[in-house]
Amino acid sequence: MNIKDTFVASLVPIFLGFGFVIAKPAFESFPPILLMGIRFTFAALLLIWWFPIPKGYLKRIFAASLVANTLQYSITYSGLDLIDASAAVLLVQTEVPFGVIFAYFILKEKPTIRALIGIAIAFVGVYILTGSPNLDGKFIGIGLTILGSAVWALGQVMVKPLSKEINPLALVAWLALFSGPILVILSSIIDGNTINYLTNAKFDHWIIAIYIGFIMQPITYGCFYYVLKNNPLYKVLPIVTMGIPPTGLLAAIFLLGEKPTPELFIGGAIIIVGVILIVFTKNKKEEEIK
Repeated sequence: MNIKDTFVASLVPIFLGFGFVIAKPAFESFPPILLMGIRFTFAALLLIWWFPIPKGYLKRIFAASLVANTLQYSITYSGLDLIDASAAVLLVQTEVPFGVIFAYFILKEKPTIRALIGIAIAFVGVYILTGSPNLDGKFIGIGLTILGSAVWALGQVMVKPLSKEINPLALVAWLALFSGPILVILSSIIDGNTINYLTNAKFDHWIIAIYIGFIMQPITYGCFYYVLKNNPLYKVLPIVTMGIPPTGLLAAIFLLGEKPTPELFIGGAIIIVGVILIVFTKNKKEEEIK
């Protein structure tokens, strides 16, 4: 990966880790699904005017948006609403082992022994982390966060081929255009009182919504799809994955005042070790293609 792509990739965990954590206070005004609907609607309103309709790709984009955006963000952020952000930002690292699992079953990419060991270690870390007193009795939140990670991994398997054929920002725009309104409608059905939430939301929570919609979403996923288009996944994941935990943990500690427990640090460290074993395993087929 060249210097430019490395720099672009490094922006992703900074904006994503920070944005993931600061979304939590906004749940006081917006239910998680509604906030995600606002996020993608804002992103679509910002970007959609700059790109033509990707004719011939709309069905695939719509299907990918249902999984990678609508379903995944509904689940993940509903989980975040129920547990500490410091725990959630570590649990979402299970996206990587789930990605290997889905790549095997869907893309027929056989994992290495090292990757399999990494998957086992990562889930041992999850087991230890969930023993943290801060997560006592919060099984639904833990389950939703981990399930959301699995859905994200599945969504990226669907998005990756599109990232090679469509401009990265155009892909972000059209994925957002499909998922934003659906999420708002889904929230109105599940949460009700959508207009009431919007009109009574606090000013600082609107600032968070504006940040994650107009700034974080276009920058993070525009950069991610751009780098993914030009480089093998195994070279992109180490930069993106390793940067999110420290960024998210620092934001949770200093901005939200959370106090992570020893179990969280130990379990989180083990998860990251497992992830490192996975993402630093080179795929021979990808190396040959390159």
